[in-house]
Amino acid sequence: MSIFDRLTGKAGKVNNTSAMNVIQDILTSAEEVVSTYKLIRDFIVFTNKRLILIDIQGVGSKRDIQSVPYKSISRFSIETAGTTDLDAEIDIFISSATEPIIRLELGRNRDNLNEIARTLAEEILG
Repeated sequence: MSIFDRLTGKAGKVNNTSAMNVIQDILTSAEEVVSTYKLIRDFIVFTNKRLILIDIQGVGSKRDIQSVPYKSISRFSIETAGTTDLDAEIDIFISSATEPIIRLELGRNRDNLNEIARTLAEEILG
């Protein structure tokens, strides 16, 4: 995935080591990174235990890191990109929440959308 794709809002799968310098200190000893997606500077990281979302903010090194254990995720919804809406989105819900706790905007790449949805389903449904 090119830098142009990321700048225009398309999440791309990247090497897992890309996010390791950001999350290595918060991983447990039994945790492994399964896959990593990058959107401009932000990361979506799937481990064998949880979903980690990294929002890199501002010019410096300020980071907002969300950790969502798979066992907390009750459901997710997918919205594919259309003619006027250019972003595919995945909403992630916990427990009986009516609003999503996270909305992942993935651009038009249907392969990434399907791969992320499949990974979520495998981890949630076990």
